[in-house]
Amino acid sequence: MPKTRVLTEFGMGTSLRRQNYTEAARRALRDALWRNSINMAELFGFDKSEMLIDVEIAVQQPDAVDCATLESTFPYGQVRITATHGGLDVPRPDGASTVIANAAISVSFDMEPSQ
Repeated sequence: MPKTRVLTEFGMGTSLRRQNYTEAARRALRDALWRNSINMAELFGFDKSEMLIDVEIAVQQPDAVDCATLESTFPYGQVRITATHGGLDVPRPDGASTVIANAAISVSFDMEPSQ
């Protein structure tokens, strides 16, 4: 069956002082997830473990994001996380930067699309 996307959510997170790209990404994921009740599995008659969750994290230093660590943010589903260039590093007066991460979360299922 084809993979059919049923939901996309967006979030933003920051690391104000430590310049921690993984923590900024985790906060972006929580921003996207915690505002919403994602009950797509029940609506389509699937088990939550069948959710195909594709995540894109955008930060200025994608190699600094530990994508494997971020998978624990999701309580269920088959999660695939990639980090790409984006987000912002905002310079601070002390010479450091505030890290801003953006997240896009897409939920899909293997099913026939509706006509």
